[in-house]
Amino acid sequence: MKEHFFQCPYCWETISMLIDISQIKQSYIEDCEVCCHPIQLNINTENNEILSFEAQNIEQ
Repeated sequence: MKEHFFQCPYCWETISMLIDISQIKQSYIEDCEVCCHPIQLNINTENNEILSFEAQNIEQ
């Protein structure tokens, strides 16, 4: 597990989450811990590192 910090696409607060870096590709929805809006997360990892992390607003 690796902690990753990012900005919520709704409230722009910096939040953190633990990423399971043993999974190469991940895509799921997680609620913001500050404003509770759902965030679409797309994560790619390799060699125990986060290669890409995308947090998207899904309520458009």
